[in-house]
Amino acid sequence: MSDSNTTDFTNPSTFILLGIPGLETAHVWISIPFCTMYAIAILGNFTILFIVKREPSLHEPMYYFLCMLAITDLVLSTATLPKTLSIFWFNSREINFSACLTQMYFVACFLVMDSGIFVAMAFDRYVAICDPLRHSTTLTNPLVAKIGLAVVLRGSMFILPYPFLARQWPYCRTNIIHHSYCEHMAVLKLACADIRVSSYYGLFLSFLVTGLDVSYISVSYIQILRAIFSLPTKEAQLKTFGTCVSHLCVILAFYIPALFSFLTHRFGHNVPLHFHILIANMYILVPPMLNPIIYGVRTRQIRDRVLQLVTHKGMKVFSWCPGSQTELHAEQVGDIGLIPLP
Repeated sequence: MSDSNTTDFTNPSTFILLGIPGLETAHVWISIPFCTMYAIAILGNFTILFIVKREPSLHEPMYYFLCMLAITDLVLSTATLPKTLSIFWFNSREINFSACLTQMYFVACFLVMDSGIFVAMAFDRYVAICDPLRHSTTLTNPLVAKIGLAVVLRGSMFILPYPFLARQWPYCRTNIIHHSYCEHMAVLKLACADIRVSSYYGLFLSFLVTGLDVSYISVSYIQILRAIFSLPTKEAQLKTFGTCVSHLCVILAFYIPALFSFLTHRFGHNVPLHFHILIANMYILVPPMLNPIIYGVRTRQIRDRVLQLVTHKGMKVFSWCPGSQTELHAEQVGDIGLIPLP
């Protein structure tokens, strides 16, 4: 056996990310939808943050939680996609050992935070529908801040053992990671020690966090549905249920790909590796892209503000277009139903 094959990687300086093994020739083509989804996620989530910040009428618990979700989605997608795209475009496969562990921590940490925010949003919907008269006095700004802090602390503390345990293991096999980012189990598979502590902790955490969060969300929506079906008219039932549709959609967009990825990773031993990696990228990319779209389409207040912003900017460009011989007066603007410029 050659020396290169017996090199001790106990403290490797770098890891090598292969991207999507088996699909190397398609990396450039795969990068197109990845880059598109990332761009939509960045634009959509920053738009949510901008609109909620600017519009005082949106300074409510539901939109505060939506802003928390937007921030976690921005961090989650940005923690992985730039490096993945650099692999696809520039063949930049090396990643520093500490940077790899940091990326692993951020991905797992913000996935747990996302799940916690969905629980907080379910609680908001529960109070708003089942006890509407006490909504404003129950979900006060200090309570919302405490919930946000609890979500951050839970994610940070639960995932903290990941990098610390990973740093302790000796890496004497290879420093090549068969993945597009430093996913927890992909890194642990490189260790040449008994990693059952890390593996069992990750499995325990997955069942604990997902089990508790999904259970609480399910119980909340059972109570919500009971309250909805007790309303006197079908119109009132549909209108009330409509306030929950956005939340239900983003929950499904988050948990279904994550659950599918978890099951195929743990039990799908005959599933091709490139399929595992594509699914792992999808559950990091798809929810951050879909969340602002779902809330933008389904939530009237946000949709109206976006249309108002776009219309206002469009009129401003038209009004100041060089060489234009048309001047819109306030009366004319009012007549055609547009927003007058200041």
